[in-house]
Amino acid sequence: MQDFGVDDYSSESDVIIIPSALDFVSQDEMLTPLGRLDKYVASENIFNRQMVARSLLDTLKAVSEDERDCIGVLERVGRLADDSEPSVRAELMEQVPHIAIFCQENRPSIPFAFSKYLLPIVVRYLADQNNQVRKTSQAALLVLLEQELIERGDIETLVCPVLVDLTAPDSNDDVKTEAMAIICKMAPMVGKDITERLFLPRFCEMCCDCRMFHVRKVCAANFGDICSVVGGEATEELLLPRFFQLCSDNVWGVRKACAECFMTVSSSTSQEVRRTKLSSLFISLISDPSRWVRQAAFQSLGQFISTFASPNSVGQYFREGEEGECNCVHSQNSTKNEPHEKRTTSNEKDDSPADILAPSSFSLPEPAEEESPYVSPQDNIPEQELYNSFHFWRLPIAEMDMELLQQGEMVPEEPPCYVSSSQGKAKASAPVLDRKQLEELIENLEPHIDDPDVKAQVDVLTAALRATTMDSHLEDAFLEPRDSQGGNHYDNPFGVEINCRVVMRNSTLQMHHGDDSELSDSSFSPEDEKKSKHQDVIPQALLDQYLSMTDPSRAQTVDMEIAKHCAYSLPGVAMTLGRQNWHCLRDTYETLASDMQWKVRRTLAFSIHELALILGDQLTAADLVPVFNGFLKDLDEVRVGVLKHLYHFLKLLHQDTRRKYLYQLQEFLVTDNSRNWRFRSELAEQLVLLLELYSGQDVYDYLRPLAFSLCLDRVSSVRWTSYKLVSEIIRKVASCQALLADFLSELVEKFCHSPKWSGRQAFAFICQLAIEDDCVSLEQFSEHLLAPLLQLASDPVANVRVLLAKTIRQSLLEREYFLHSANSHQEALEQTLVALQMDLDKDVKYFASVHPGSTRLSEDAMSTTSSTY
Repeated sequence: MQDFGVDDYSSESDVIIIPSALDFVSQDEMLTPLGRLDKYVASENIFNRQMVARSLLDTLKAVSEDERDCIGVLERVGRLADDSEPSVRAELMEQVPHIAIFCQENRPSIPFAFSKYLLPIVVRYLADQNNQVRKTSQAALLVLLEQELIERGDIETLVCPVLVDLTAPDSNDDVKTEAMAIICKMAPMVGKDITERLFLPRFCEMCCDCRMFHVRKVCAANFGDICSVVGGEATEELLLPRFFQLCSDNVWGVRKACAECFMTVSSSTSQEVRRTKLSSLFISLISDPSRWVRQAAFQSLGQFISTFASPNSVGQYFREGEEGECNCVHSQNSTKNEPHEKRTTSNEKDDSPADILAPSSFSLPEPAEEESPYVSPQDNIPEQELYNSFHFWRLPIAEMDMELLQQGEMVPEEPPCYVSSSQGKAKASAPVLDRKQLEELIENLEPHIDDPDVKAQVDVLTAALRATTMDSHLEDAFLEPRDSQGGNHYDNPFGVEINCRVVMRNSTLQMHHGDDSELSDSSFSPEDEKKSKHQDVIPQALLDQYLSMTDPSRAQTVDMEIAKHCAYSLPGVAMTLGRQNWHCLRDTYETLASDMQWKVRRTLAFSIHELALILGDQLTAADLVPVFNGFLKDLDEVRVGVLKHLYHFLKLLHQDTRRKYLYQLQEFLVTDNSRNWRFRSELAEQLVLLLELYSGQDVYDYLRPLAFSLCLDRVSSVRWTSYKLVSEIIRKVASCQALLADFLSELVEKFCHSPKWSGRQAFAFICQLAIEDDCVSLEQFSEHLLAPLLQLASDPVANVRVLLAKTIRQSLLEREYFLHSANSHQEALEQTLVALQMDLDKDVKYFASVHPGSTRLSEDAMSTTSSTY
């Protein structure tokens, strides 16, 4: 059998084929762009036609200078749009947004091109028989709307009518469902007017489509978006009846979609509708027979609760104290007609407080000048007493006017009570209250016994109750002597005048608690504990359901991660209830903080600083600090949540409490996994922020060792952040000459004289940062750091000498201080620079000889620092 080698093959065929191919290419090159377009549009090869569609934009760019040729290309697009092959039509539709952008940018030369030639194709493909083509056209339409490439008139006259027709009862089922989805997504883009006039009637009709549950599911999933667009009036009049129907749909997927968008729907209604109608509707979803519906409802419960938040009840602001201390003040009873008080609420309108779930979104302006954060707006302080230290610094005392009514004047609506005298003594007149009435008063007060002021009143009433049970001959022995008017004097536990007012209607005690009052840990009976969970901000049934999310049975019957969802929404619920109702959530928070699932604890750890902002310093110290301390010893996955917002949390604590954490910061250097370098990088970033919270001495004693340790980390990104930390420590201690001298001396010893070249390079980095960021005066720098820095000119490692050359050129010689002829350091700098200019390493020589303006400090870190490990 004959063997054929490479040379045995005949080359005649090659000679024939290759020239023909070259001829083929040359023929295409001889054609104009429009000629090539015409040639391949008519090709029988599908791939050629696909290539034409894919290269339309390039063709359009090639002829963009000639308006007639541009129009010619767009006209041929119309021919391509009639292609019988779906893949060609789909490829064409993918290019339409890019072509539309080009047409918009070149509108002077191609007037109305998109509206005339491309938009009709997009609209026509919305009803294409091929699923891929329809999907591609829907995506293209949404992109065009998002980029605002379609004129509003074209939207109303060309796009909307087609979409409405596609949702007609006799339309194809798939097309109808897809068109309704497009309508729902378009609504926020086209606005209220078009949505209300053209889309809303059909949307309401589709919500009741009894044949196609897919359509109802689409409507339910997007119900909230439609409500947000059309506003409260249309929502309550037209949409809510349909929403109630969808929430009771016989298909669980529809009800689940309703539960998922419940918060958005609620945000578009009034508080009255939320409380009277939506609350009971939501309870029905939480009790749904389907586990998937219950799961979605519980996940949305915290969000729904947040819609009950009133801007007036959650307004907060900071009062900056001395030495970085902040007081977070809760303005519960603020009114809008107070001209001098500044506050920013989480929502401008009461009807749409959905953003309450993101506590970090609200800003906290400082109060107006001379304004006290602890004096409520209702306090009428005489002008001469305005700056009285007692009025300014005291905690607000709940006002109670305990009026003792005569028996003949008693009315059922206003139970009798005591009157306090102007001398600060509770004065009881003739025995007009019987035992039952006193017991009623004490019972009404007991739910608020946590307040010290209320406790004092209970003590008074208890003494009076005790007196009613004594014999007359014992009464004088246990009660203080009566005054001239027959009243008994009781000592005022505050030693100052108290004007306390309790207004009781229908045997219900209405009280205003001091915002920063610390709740006691006294034990409660089961009945009292149940009462302690009551509040009047949201329907109690919603709160009870929320509190039940920590019940282990919920995890078995609803969702294994239900506790995580509870933890995720807790800051929003806490803000909605207000700090005066924190007692309702305290037990739940403690339960979540000790949950066996680390994901639950991690969620709380990431939001503990937000909760501290909501609760204020006293409640934070009492209830959050112990949890915070527990998180510090938790898994790294939990600790990182605390670490990421360490500065924000510590900033809210009292200075004495904050200082205790200095001892624990070094524990963050120890991680479960030593390769978790991002943990150490986050620590370095937080330490930079923490510098402002502590004194220079504390920084030197506790943060200095951490900074030096992080500067030696084996990961470059950790080291680089740590160099910034060291430079900022220099700034912090610069005001104390002794601390500065000791710190810089240790810096030189540990880094400039380090046996490792990375340590010596770090010293050069820190010097460059200290100069560029003005962390230290030039005189102090020259005294402590300049001489050791210049010694690096003889370093055996070229990378160190390169960085030294950059530091001298880019930082030191940029300062006039070092250029002055009278400066004793000028000669040393010049000699060092000359030595570097004659260095054997070309990079050192280059950076010492020229001033590379494009290479700055941040680039130095990336170019001269070693790799990640």
